[in-house]
Amino acid sequence: MALRNTTTQWGSLARLLHWILFLLVVMQFVTAWSGEDLPDESAEKLVLVTRHISFGFTILLLTVVRIVWRLGNPTPTPPAGKRIETLVAQATLGLLYLLLLVIPLSGWVMSSGHGDPVAWFGTALPALVPEGSALGRPAHEAHELLGWVLLALVAVHVLAALKHHFVARNDVLRRMLPW
Repeated sequence: MALRNTTTQWGSLARLLHWILFLLVVMQFVTAWSGEDLPDESAEKLVLVTRHISFGFTILLLTVVRIVWRLGNPTPTPPAGKRIETLVAQATLGLLYLLLLVIPLSGWVMSSGHGDPVAWFGTALPALVPEGSALGRPAHEAHELLGWVLLALVAVHVLAALKHHFVARNDVLRRMLPW
């Protein structure tokens, strides 16, 4: 499999980034939900929050890499079909990319505004806003709300891929599979 995309196939780097980002997003929901009922000052919650922040920053970095890679490569031609389906697919992908950028940034602003340290696997990151910033609370609310929007869009994305595979019987899903 070629590294670069073609008009008929996603390249190995695009596939790798897609599946790593998918797994990291799954891990984000697991870490967020696992820590909800833990006491705020518990060691378990601190480990989960630290992991959540590190995975979130990794998602931010890999999303930037994925966007840059996508801009410099052809994309496989969409399957023949209704124009509205292509537009919905493009809008969904655009929103997914946007959310994969905005959600980590909102978490970073939220943590900074609350005065919580932000680190990427032990490497301290600068605060995006000063402690006590009025942006901390709205960033927290946006972070949670946009997480649910992301979950819904991922579900739509997965269902669309399954529809292409099992109903339309085209190669949309096969050309993104990692094998």
